[in-house]
Formats: sequence, structure tokens, C-alpha cells
Amino acid sequence: MRLFIALNLPKNEKKRIQDAVAPLREANLPVRWVDPDHYHVTLKFLGDVQPERADAIAGRLDEVASKTEPFTLEVGGFGAFPTIRRPRVIWLGVNASPALRCLKQDVEWALTDLGFERETQAFHPHLTLGRADAQGGAGVFRGLDEMAASLHYTGSFDVSVVDLMRSKVSKSGPTYTVFGASRLGSLD
Repeated sequence: MRLFIALNLPKNEKKRIQDAVAPLREANLPVRWVDPDHYHVTLKFLGDVQPERADAIAGRLDEVASKTEPFTLEVGGFGAFPTIRRPRVIWLGVNASPALRCLKQDVEWALTDLGFERETQAFHPHLTLGRADAQGGAGVFRGLDEMAASLHYTGSFDVSVVDLMRSKVSKSGPTYTVFGASRLGSLD
């Protein structure tokens, strides 16, 4: 099964983001837009994992979460990877607060002895809003930078749970389900 570790947003914040992004969605760009129900901040993608390993992963997440106090994430600012003129991913930025960076690092270290390599790339937390279609020709994203700059959204949400998510990919797009939830600060 395909697994990843994520911070899920409350429904009201997902709706606010969906409303803010509406002008981009309506701009007829060659983008596969993410279902707002799937908005999340990925901490670590685990990939295909044998089902019998899932309990060990969930146990490590419980350990990390129990030693991490709940915190607030600030969200805002639109952009794209690798560039806004030739995007592959259109995103909403997430402030890489010290609490978020520590949680990310703790997750990385907790999973190394389960056979998952630590990520060495810089952590750029974000919410994926859409994935650009590779078929778009030169200039198809002209004006996207101005559109993104004109969008106004800032928000925040409390993080009290880290989720182990299962991803199923189909022709109609991915579906995500919570496989396990680890409550922050639950050390008793």
C-alpha cells in the first residue's frame, strides 16, 4: 500500500482556500486541480509499503507525536515548482515554523531504523493545489504570475494530529484515507 505522513487541514480552512483559488481554477489552465478535501501538508512520502510494516510506522509516529506539543501553522502565498512560468506544481505556502521543522526532523529520524532514508533536500512545506499538464505549450502559463500575485489568502490552523495516510491512485485521481492518527502531546 502507498503511504505518506501528513498534516490535514480543518474543513473550514479547506473551504477558504478553495474560494481563494477559484480565479485560478476558472482560468482554463492545463492543470489537474486537487480536490479540496485532499489539501494537506506532506511531512514524508513513504511510497509502497508492505501492509505488515504499517503498525511499526504508526507506532513510531505515536512516539514522535507524544513528545511534540500542538502548534499553529500559518498558511499563505501562492507559487509554483519549479517556476511560476513553467509550473509542474501550483502550491499555497506554509510557514516553516520551528515547531514544524522539528516535527519533520523527528519524523525523519524516527523512521530511519525502519528502513526509510532520511530526506536530505531542503523542506519546503506547502499545500499542492494543482499539477500542470505536461502537454501545455510555450506561453500557456503566461499571466499566471500576475494571477497568483492578485490572490489574497492568509490563514492558520492548529495542528494537534499527525496522520499516516493511505493513497490509492486510479484513473479518476487519487483518494486519500487516514490509516492512523497520532495525537500531539499525548505523552502520559
